[in-house]
Amino acid sequence: MKDVFILSIETSCDETSIAIVKNGCEVIALTILTQMDTHSDFGGVVPEIASRMHTENITMVLEETLKKAKMEVSDCDAIAVTYTPGLLGSLLVGVEFAKVLSYVYDLPLIKVNHLIGHIYANKIDNKLHFPTLALVISGGHTELIKMTDDYEFELLGETLDDAIGEAFDKVARVIGLKYPGGPNIEKLAKEGENSYKLPKMANDDTYNFSYSGLKSSVINLVNNERQRGNEINKADLACSFQMAAVEELTRKLEKALKETDIKNVIIAGGVSANKYIRSEVQKLCDKYDAELSLPEFIYCTDNAAMIGAAAYPLYLKKEFADLDLNAKSTSNIC
Repeated sequence: MKDVFILSIETSCDETSIAIVKNGCEVIALTILTQMDTHSDFGGVVPEIASRMHTENITMVLEETLKKAKMEVSDCDAIAVTYTPGLLGSLLVGVEFAKVLSYVYDLPLIKVNHLIGHIYANKIDNKLHFPTLALVISGGHTELIKMTDDYEFELLGETLDDAIGEAFDKVARVIGLKYPGGPNIEKLAKEGENSYKLPKMANDDTYNFSYSGLKSSVINLVNNERQRGNEINKADLACSFQMAAVEELTRKLEKALKETDIKNVIIAGGVSANKYIRSEVQKLCDKYDAELSLPEFIYCTDNAAMIGAAAYPLYLKKEFADLDLNAKSTSNIC
């Protein structure tokens, strides 16, 4: 079978990214233009600014990617694009750009769910082994998925309120750390100890997660101590919060490992770059003799390579989108 080259586009939040991926696993070229420095001044992503910057940058990002690959759009076999979930204005920029390329170059259009893209980041320079448990952790999602084959998903559990990445960002903000909060919490936690007593979350017999209670407990603790004139040990609080948040992940994942007897685990999503999470999940997998698959750090955050990887099985099945494709701000994997 001939090699398949997919030009993929990702604009779901504040990264403008385009890649060319060969056979769903080999990245020929990847460009990621981040807006992080712009949004850090506001303490988070401003949707209107994000979509405007995507519009300004996307043609330049395409040109840079083609230059790296030493290819033309016409050398590709399909155009893939993130169409959901994400910021609607940002998604629309990528979707409309992909539709234009598909029409002008007469190439099939493939729509990709952003969360599924994060899962398939594990397939880059690697293989997926089924059945597998996929822990999807990001700023907007916390989900535990069972996969029995390509694009065969079963939702075991999800967050009932806040996602883990959102909790990291909000806790970072309340203790005075800059955006993005997650990496800064992780860095500061290394300097602290688990000295603050924080509540367990969703301590039930389901696979669901909950982070609003933990987030609120940290916010209340900080506010109460400030009102009393006491100084918060930021490093200790970051450490205590991170340990409590990750314990919630490993507790639910351990339940799934016990009850399903599945021996393959995937971590996916932007929060999967957290080294403490990686080490704790690795310990758990070692305990149950399970194989852990981790994406390279460059493929953890939003990027177009993962979209190209996720598009490949759809290309083989000829599941193509029409040119009336529209963006959707919210959706789940299942």
